[in-house]
Parts: sequence; structure tokens; C-alpha cells
Amino acid sequence: MAESRTTEPVLTEKFQRAFALASEIHATQLRKKTSIPYMAHLMSVAALVLEYGGSEHAAIAGLLHDAVEDSENGSKVEARIRGEFGDRVADIVLGCSDTVAVLGQPKPSWRERKAAYLQHLHAESDPDVLLVSACDKLHNTRSILGDLRVIGPVVWDRFTEHDPSAQLWNYESLSDLYERRMPGALSDELKHTISQIRALVAL
Repeated sequence: MAESRTTEPVLTEKFQRAFALASEIHATQLRKKTSIPYMAHLMSVAALVLEYGGSEHAAIAGLLHDAVEDSENGSKVEARIRGEFGDRVADIVLGCSDTVAVLGQPKPSWRERKAAYLQHLHAESDPDVLLVSACDKLHNTRSILGDLRVIGPVVWDRFTEHDPSAQLWNYESLSDLYERRMPGALSDELKHTISQIRALVAL
């Protein structure tokens, strides 16, 4: 039950249209080697963005943050996002993307993409990009932690990069960056979640 109300909707029809577009793009995708619809991740990221004080623009970007990576033609999807939701949303989505999918071409290697993304975020000045990015990593690490507790190290076999030390390098590097650039509850929770993953990996 809602405890309070606003005079105007916080989330407008734009958010509903973004949800529909995300559903269209990711309709047949599942979380890696699970039966969980990929939309569950996108909804979780958007919810975290709102819970940590993000605007509707940032929440829409949360729904669409993987769209240019995971579609067949990232540039075409970017143009559609820019046309339907404006430059603000499109720029956040691009800022949260480690690659732009090119029709008929494979993505760069995992390590190359992650290193480039880290370098990009070090130069990033848009707080909404950092917010959406951190919420994405928080949901990912929460999922990894939960699965590690249930099924153990086999969880790493789901990913392109199977080595947990490489995955921890990526997440810990990002966590350190968020902690410096946007200290607070979100970066603290991410750091704590990653430390729990590291403790289980060390067992």
C-alpha cells in the first residue's frame, strides 16, 4: 500500500514506453545459463536507480542500459532511443555500454571491453551514468553472491570469463571507482557484496 502520494506522476508514459522497448529488444533473452528472463535484471536495475534517488531519465536508462550492447545493431538502437527518449537518456545508455553491437561482427574480447569501460568511467563526469552503472553492478553481484551460496563455484561457468579472479578484478576496480566518485550507501553496499563474493571464492 502506498504511504504517500504526489500531485503528478513521478514516472510518466515515457517510462512505460521504455519498458515496452526493453521488452521488445530483450524479449527472447535469458540471464546467462538460467531460465530467468533478462527483463528481470533490467527491471531490478531501474528499481535500484529509483531507490537511490535517480530521475525518470536515469530509470529509463536503467531499463535500456544493455540495449546497444545486446541488440544486433547497436547504432540503430541508439538512434531509436535518441529519437524516442531524447539525448539525455541516450547519452546515459551509451555511457553505461562497454561496446556498441555491430551487425554481423563479434564483440571485442571480455578483458578488452572491461578495461575500456573502466577507462571510460574514470573520465566520466555524468553522475547519472555512474548511478546507473553502479546499480547494474550491484544487481549483478547480488545475483552472483546468491548463486554462489546455492550452487557454488559452478556459477562461474555461466560467464564468458570463467576465472573468478578476473571477475573480481573487474568488480573490485569498478567498486573502488564508485567509492571515490560517488561515496554513500550505494557504493558501500556494492563493496560489501563484492567482499562476500571474495570470501566465498577464497573458501
